[in-house]
Amino acid sequence: MKRYQDSAIFLLRIALASGFISAVSSRLGFWGSQSSGWENFLAYAEKVNSFAPKSCIPAIAITATISESLLGLLLLFGYKTRLSSIATSVLTLFFALAMTYSFGVKDPLDYSVFVFSMGAFLLSTVEKYQWSLDEILLKN
Repeated sequence: MKRYQDSAIFLLRIALASGFISAVSSRLGFWGSQSSGWENFLAYAEKVNSFAPKSCIPAIAITATISESLLGLLLLFGYKTRLSSIATSVLTLFFALAMTYSFGVKDPLDYSVFVFSMGAFLLSTVEKYQWSLDEILLKN
């Protein structure tokens, strides 16, 4: 049973990392013709953050992109996993709340943003992260 739990925790960590890395890759054009692109991301960020002044949108977009990149890489490699998971949970919860404010509750539910957030929170409650840099550094 423990082996299955370790595998599930590892897969959750990789799934969360992949979600962030894919989103950032899309807005930066790394998905080729399937990319959303930076300009489309700015327009979407403006819609999601409808409560924020338009002049703040580029800073919000850049901050989100840097945060998602950093958290995605930290989760992928399993470094500072507990802290990264908490930060991921908070960041995605803020995103879900902004979506709810701007579009209503259906969009964040349809895009599973609350699930992503709570999955990250669940990951932060794990005692030991198998197959991670955290595990390697703990052994040394």
